[in-house]
Amino acid sequence: MKKILALTLVALTASFSVFAQQDIKFEEGSFNFGKIAQGTPVTHVFNFKNTGTKPAVVEYCTAECGCTTPEVTKEPILAGKSSTVKVTYNAANMGSFTKRVTVKLVGTAEPIIITITGEVVAAKK
Repeated sequence: MKKILALTLVALTASFSVFAQQDIKFEEGSFNFGKIAQGTPVTHVFNFKNTGTKPAVVEYCTAECGCTTPEVTKEPILAGKSSTVKVTYNAANMGSFTKRVTVKLVGTAEPIIITITGEVVAAKK
């Protein structure tokens, strides 16, 4: 019984080490669009690099509301390589905004949060 428990523990430890936390470094954690004309979608591309020694895989990338759309590759980002998160805001509603985008990597406990801000103003006529 002790041997089975020990083997199980070794197997679990080995499987967790495969999914060790990745070292992803974003060039910037937030971006301010400034003033945006209402009804004019805007996009910003966040660049990041895998500074770890193993490939990193994005498990999911989501925005906190439907007015913000993130796009990210599902392909593994090899060690030392870079990738991007493209974030588009639809600018339909007037006023100031702060929107968070959550980037969760496979094997990490904590997601990475990037933020866009700005102010939607009346379109010039």
